[in-house]
Amino acid sequence: MAESLPTTSPAITPAPPDLPRLTELRLSAFAVHRRAGFPLGACTLLAGPSGSGKTSALGAYEALTRLSGGAPLAEVFPDPVACVPERARPDVQRRRGFRIGCTAEGPEGPVRLDVAVQAEPELRIVGERLTSGGLVLLQTALRDPGRHAVEAAWHTAPSSPVTRAALPDDRLGTPLLPLHVAGRTDGQRRVLAAAEQMVVALRSVFVCDPRPERMRGPVPSGSGRLLGGCDNLADVLGRTRAECGRRHALLVAAVRAGCAGPVTDVRAEPLGDGTVRAVLHRGDGIRTTLGRLGDGELRYLALSLVLLTGPGVLDLDAAAEVPAALQTLTVLADGLDRGLDARQREELLRLASRMCERGHIRLVGTVSDVSWAAGADGVTVVHLDP
Repeated sequence: MAESLPTTSPAITPAPPDLPRLTELRLSAFAVHRRAGFPLGACTLLAGPSGSGKTSALGAYEALTRLSGGAPLAEVFPDPVACVPERARPDVQRRRGFRIGCTAEGPEGPVRLDVAVQAEPELRIVGERLTSGGLVLLQTALRDPGRHAVEAAWHTAPSSPVTRAALPDDRLGTPLLPLHVAGRTDGQRRVLAAAEQMVVALRSVFVCDPRPERMRGPVPSGSGRLLGGCDNLADVLGRTRAECGRRHALLVAAVRAGCAGPVTDVRAEPLGDGTVRAVLHRGDGIRTTLGRLGDGELRYLALSLVLLTGPGVLDLDAAAEVPAALQTLTVLADGLDRGLDARQREELLRLASRMCERGHIRLVGTVSDVSWAAGADGVTVVHLDP
């Protein structure tokens, strides 16, 4: 393999310091987790053996993301009973459920969101609380089990402390607040600002798990944004190379550092039948198609591309009403080190920490063994016990 990546990247502009971002994930009662809280830094690795709940923690993060985008509960939790802690006992009305939450930092300071979900006998949100600075800005509760609605109360102003209304019990209330809160008083504006901070922090998330078996062959051209499995990586390579030569140069340097043999370029090659394939240029006219690369090389290439791109290229549900420059992209990567050799792990972590320190991108990945990342600058390691 060639030399390591350069230590500086003048092409990447640092982000403003107050961009909304998640700094804590709370799993009060979710799958194998009880009273668990995980700090989230710019680059976070969740480490632990099989059965410690790494994948379920990422699943809870993704669920909050989808709920913040307005997705209904049944779509987010197709098997809700699997989210209920195994030893959770039903109450006298035979109800069981789970609780998840998070904290978003930004211009409004720390904003907390906590959600209680009933999984049995019927899937519904039974409680939600949005708080900031010790003040409850939104609180919902299930008052009448016979109605598919919760009673919501949000902060208004000192003269009229709260406003009450019914909200659906199958969707998160926080992203619905702009439809119900007028924003005429200081209290209402505070509610809206906190809700916006939470939603923006949660929405720009890309769930990534590259699948080498789908990356080797040609793909249709013009397929759009990069998929979570990176199936259409070849087509997206052509787009990124044309749109930003400086970032493409960083990608080539990353591939050169993590793939065997010389690499002078990474290109998308049209085949004339409406498809395109990706090739590595080796110099002296030698080219290697992705079909000849190993699984580890393909996963390393795909993850490097994800870290070097942005919301406009990745297939994610970003907050369209907020400019991209005011959002922080978060990449969720289960099995981040899967299939990678020691050099590839180190190079990928070096690239991730360098990109994350600039503020426009954050990474939360799971690994089974984190000894190779010990002492790495800018990396938050969270150890999970089974």
